[in-house]
Amino acid sequence: MAIEVDGALGRLTVRRPNALNALNAAVLEQLLDGVERLVTNPDVRVLQVSGEGERAFIAGADISEFVGARPADALVIAARIKRVLDALARCPKPVVAVINGFCLGGGFELALACDIRIASTKAQFGLPEIKLGILPGGGGTVRLTKMAGSSVARMLTMTGDPISAARAFELGLVASVHEPEQLPGAARALAEKLAALPPFALGQLKSSLNIAVDADTESACHAEVKAFALCYATQDKEEGARAFLEKRKPVFTGR
Repeated sequence: MAIEVDGALGRLTVRRPNALNALNAAVLEQLLDGVERLVTNPDVRVLQVSGEGERAFIAGADISEFVGARPADALVIAARIKRVLDALARCPKPVVAVINGFCLGGGFELALACDIRIASTKAQFGLPEIKLGILPGGGGTVRLTKMAGSSVARMLTMTGDPISAARAFELGLVASVHEPEQLPGAARALAEKLAALPPFALGQLKSSLNIAVDADTESACHAEVKAFALCYATQDKEEGARAFLEKRKPVFTGR
């Protein structure tokens, strides 16, 4: 597991290429620690999650940890991955999943917890847990249903079959698809674009979007108005408005 800070970009890279970057207990603890460290780093404005190598983003959980496990053990496994996914979903900074190769099982669930997903043309997505006699335990059925609809979620989870990056794009599960050699550059360009935006407003925007997924329309609109109003207390709001009127590029400082 690598945790790197490159200017305003914080990178989390799962490094188990010989195991297709499968998630085990140690990797999940390192991911959680990495998210917490990057969230509290004032210099970091954008988080990026990826897997080492070209074969896999994250090919799922480490199945060796399932052998001999009982229901009580399964609850511990599910809680462990839930902590990581909740940390990504609630992170006040934008989180981008850069997906190269297999994005399956827990890896797909982790990607679904990120804000934006961009993928290589060689990426494959799926929730194959049913083929192991279990089902997704990291929120996969929930997030997939909310993003792609019940029919798609049932098809993917009940068959366990993967889909291509092109199909994932058609379903709105990824924001863009790139040739493998172009993916790093696209990820960098996206990170730079997000990092140049006002961080407080981005955090409020993310919170509003998260609420919109679960709350009724009236409650979600009320939350949006509160977030909208809070941005008016920032210097970045003044900078954005003045830059627009002065026909120049704004410089947001995070204040």
